[in-house]
Amino acid sequence: MRAETMSQPLAERLRPRTLDDYIGQKHLVGEGAVLRRMIESGRISSFILWGPPGVGKTTLAQIIAHKLETPFYTLSAVTSGVKDVRDVIEKAQKGRFFNEASPILFIDEIHRFSKSQQDSLLGAVERGIVTLIGATTENPSFEVIRPLLSRCQLYVLKSLEKDDLLQLLHRALTTDVELQKMDITLQETGALLRYSGGDARKLLNILELVTSSAASTSSTSSTTSTPSIVITDALVETILQQNPLAYDKDGEMHYDIISAFIKSIRGSDPDAALYWMARMIEGGEDPQFIARRMVISASEDIGLANPNALLLANAAFDTVMKIGWPEARIALAEACVYLATSPKSNSAYLGIDEALSTVRQTGNLPVPLHLRNAPTTLMKQLGYSDGYKYPHDYAGHFTQQQYLPDDLVQQRFWHAQHSPAEQKLYERMVNYWGERYK
Repeated sequence: MRAETMSQPLAERLRPRTLDDYIGQKHLVGEGAVLRRMIESGRISSFILWGPPGVGKTTLAQIIAHKLETPFYTLSAVTSGVKDVRDVIEKAQKGRFFNEASPILFIDEIHRFSKSQQDSLLGAVERGIVTLIGATTENPSFEVIRPLLSRCQLYVLKSLEKDDLLQLLHRALTTDVELQKMDITLQETGALLRYSGGDARKLLNILELVTSSAASTSSTSSTTSTPSIVITDALVETILQQNPLAYDKDGEMHYDIISAFIKSIRGSDPDAALYWMARMIEGGEDPQFIARRMVISASEDIGLANPNALLLANAAFDTVMKIGWPEARIALAEACVYLATSPKSNSAYLGIDEALSTVRQTGNLPVPLHLRNAPTTLMKQLGYSDGYKYPHDYAGHFTQQQYLPDDLVQQRFWHAQHSPAEQKLYERMVNYWGERYK
């Protein structure tokens, strides 16, 4: 093996060169799957690969480069500007022969391209000057301009599963020349898999770090100089000594986990809600962010079924502001469990959305005269406030009168839902307004 190859990181030495060596993403590259058929046909259309780090996006692009007999250009959105994009497009246009397949332009981390950089690609993709392959770890619907996204297929790659990672470990230990120089026993894999977080590159980097660190301190055989290494969970944890949780506060997982947290509260599962909160805490999430989300959930998902939920969520937010970590986790947990175990109602949430929709449809309807203030003589002469009934002057502090604009006088926005607390509110409204609430 050449010295250049020997100096490469393990993840690069094991990078697959063909689809048969590719691990994972069977839904895309397994037998008969859409991307495999496209690649084997020799003609591909523009597409974007979206998935977490280390799941094979760049590798797929490189396999296509080896497979197809067409010019292949690569740009990194981190280091390339509009000029670089235009230069590649110009080269592609000049180098293409009649009826030949379009050159391929691979852009890694395409989500980092600005709008102007993406705009500079649009015409070339639209006219078929280049076939675009983009790779991104971020949601393309947020990060890629709509015209460009509409001209590309979107393929979603998943984190590697346990069996995929174990297959990768076996391949590394049995095929890599450098690792074969050591006597390695893979006694436990739990820590390796946990720290990798479904990321093939991270798994191989960890394996390389662990084996190289262990080799420097291990004993050697009496007959050979081969280091003897037994990989255990304790060994991996000792060498890494880091937080194993994959949690990017600016990335997709941030939104996935907070979504799971809120949906667990909404679904009345306190155990799941506590678990996802723990994931955020261990991942270094801002406690104020967690507290704010619970305040929103208390209003949106619990609402009038238990108005105390909003009070407790606000109290938890105040506590976080006052005392900080680690004690604030207790207040957050208290609010989390209370919200998850509370009865649920979104009637207020639905009511304001329905009211907003009506306002957008009907515009600025006039306020009935009797509801207007009359601070001047002219206003009184025009009928402002005339006929207004002051509710406190009536029995029960209520009397029927019109409060909505004339065009919406029978409109309903709030519809009570079935919880004990809200039922009482509904019954009061029926008592006040009669048929309008039945």
